[in-house]
Amino acid sequence: MIPYILYTALILSACFVFYKVLLQKETFFDLNRFVLLGCMLVAFILPLLPVPHQFSFRKDTVLTAIPAAKVAVDKTTTVAKQTAPVQEVLVEQTQQHFNVEVMLQWLVYLYWFGVLIFGLNFLMQAVILLYRSYSLSVIQDGKFRIVEIKDDKAPCSFANTIFINPEKYEWDTYNQILLHEKIHVQQKHTIDLLLAEVVLIFQWFNPFAWQWRKVLESNLEFLTDNKMLEQNTVEKESYQFSLLKVAAPQFPLSLTTNYNQSLLKKRIIMMNSKKSNVHTTWKYFFLVPLLVLFACLFNQPAAQSQTLNSDLKEKESKAQSNIQNGMETEGNWFATIKGNTVNIQFKNDGDNSSSTTFQLSELKGLAMDKKSEFTITREAGTMNFIGKFEGQTGMGTYKFVANKKFSKEMAQEGVEVADDEDLMVFFIVNLKSSYVKMLKKNGYKNVDKDQLIPLAALDVNEDYVTSIKESGLTNFDLEDLIPFRSMGIDKAFIDEIRKAGYKDISADKLIALKSQGIDGKYIADFQDANKGNSGKITEDDIIGFKSMDIDKDFVDSFKQLGYNDLSNDELMSLKSLNITPEYVKEFEKMGYKNIKVDDLFALKSMNITAKYINDIEKAGYKNIKPDDLFALKSQNITADLIKQYKDLGFTDLNLDDVIAAKAMGASPQFVKSMKEKGHNFKNLDKYVELKAIVGR
Repeated sequence: MIPYILYTALILSACFVFYKVLLQKETFFDLNRFVLLGCMLVAFILPLLPVPHQFSFRKDTVLTAIPAAKVAVDKTTTVAKQTAPVQEVLVEQTQQHFNVEVMLQWLVYLYWFGVLIFGLNFLMQAVILLYRSYSLSVIQDGKFRIVEIKDDKAPCSFANTIFINPEKYEWDTYNQILLHEKIHVQQKHTIDLLLAEVVLIFQWFNPFAWQWRKVLESNLEFLTDNKMLEQNTVEKESYQFSLLKVAAPQFPLSLTTNYNQSLLKKRIIMMNSKKSNVHTTWKYFFLVPLLVLFACLFNQPAAQSQTLNSDLKEKESKAQSNIQNGMETEGNWFATIKGNTVNIQFKNDGDNSSSTTFQLSELKGLAMDKKSEFTITREAGTMNFIGKFEGQTGMGTYKFVANKKFSKEMAQEGVEVADDEDLMVFFIVNLKSSYVKMLKKNGYKNVDKDQLIPLAALDVNEDYVTSIKESGLTNFDLEDLIPFRSMGIDKAFIDEIRKAGYKDISADKLIALKSQGIDGKYIADFQDANKGNSGKITEDDIIGFKSMDIDKDFVDSFKQLGYNDLSNDELMSLKSLNITPEYVKEFEKMGYKNIKVDDLFALKSMNITAKYINDIEKAGYKNIKPDDLFALKSQNITADLIKQYKDLGFTDLNLDDVIAAKAMGASPQFVKSMKEKGHNFKNLDKYVELKAIVGR
């Protein structure tokens, strides 16, 4: 059985991939929250559940093609299989087995040491939060505790406590921040984050667990943004503009919900995304068969019976096979011949199996259509087969005999091979001592078996290593060659990127570019379109442009409007706020030429449209300056409101008077009530002064 903690990691990783591929872009944020929380719980519960025997894939295979008598496995045999071999074992093998156990024991110690460290970190964060919650000044707002902080940190919340620096923000922005954090509190998002932190304590070694916390936090922010926009008092553009204003460092504690700036662009994009259709909910149902498949593959059957054929019975009197966590050196094989190759699947009494393709010519002594013994020999050892091929398919039993000489050669090269199971894996991937020597010759002195296996399996040969070095890439190590080879990163691709201007590109950046489908042509096209713009285009910028679908056409369209010096950040902001050339042209038709980029951001964020300007102009105001437009819109002044003031006799009204009156609360209703009380003034500013005196 896969160890519990690794099985949990496997389930969590599979669920993460499922979420990223099918669910991440859906706008069913409440449902996504349920899925993210549910999968974390299921990952720890599922491995403990037994599976009915008829549904379990963990059954011993009965080889019916070879005539055999079935024999029951007695209790003595069962116990022998669960313990280390005690018969016909050499002293050298015993020592190797002991070393493996010591190594596994140290791995267990390392795991629990990590749990201890991350557990202490969790407790420390909780203590710090409690200290800050009750040591700083607090405003009680119903069930919400508002703690006023002084340093330059972004607002955040924990449980029912909200941390914010009120001196940093304007009143409207401050209110929107409070409403945002109150939604976090009302929705009890702290529970989600605490559960994710507990998962990280026990899954600290699992990179998918760290990514899981990120997507969970992102979904909570998407959910909160969606709840914010459902409020009647919140306009989408105004709220997005407020998010841009909250440009402070994050609160340095992961237990809090906060204005995470790294999520800002994603949040704005998600707010402007089309709502998911209810008919796409079918995707969520595929999670159930995925989890059922895991249970059937790996969970312990509720009732388990074992049968053995005559070939296995014959071996029961011999020494037990070496049963470790890796591949077993004895078991059953199943094969299919295709042309000049044969695909052989190795399966044993444990839960491990492996499928490998060999050249048919490697099978020495093979006789077709009758039971025979044949072998495959490689440097790591010899695989002895007993069985029968009928036509193109065959089955039988195998036993691997390790080549101790090869093991010593590997030790001389600095690669410690713990046991025969490791040598069998080397046999499967056809690893040779010359391969290790080749790596050393190319500068990789410290090579271990965990690196060798994927390198050999992916055929990272000397020609490939040499070609990567010849590309001029210098800052890469041996482990980088694994994703390079698997993703198809070769000399030609590296040459493309370096030719595009990135001479000192790192291995990580190459991997990121390749994963986004970015090649030299994309970079060249973008750089050509971006000529004359300020700021160098970095690898991170290119990756960001690609992820936001900013291409040459997008840049050219703004150049045609006269924006020839857009910075990289301005391009991303234009895209994230969905400011299109058509939007700019609407203002040009109204007479607004050469609008500053910052003014465009403000116009879009405040939802100032050509129609809004046209309505104000019809009220008698031409050539309105952008600053006046921002002031009018921020006070929610409409053409209808201006008409109400004019209907009260203020015919020579200027925009500053209207803005001041609205800001002070001197509404048309207030003016009318004051006139009825005998306060008749010719100027609106007199009523503004009167409002300041009488208050509400």
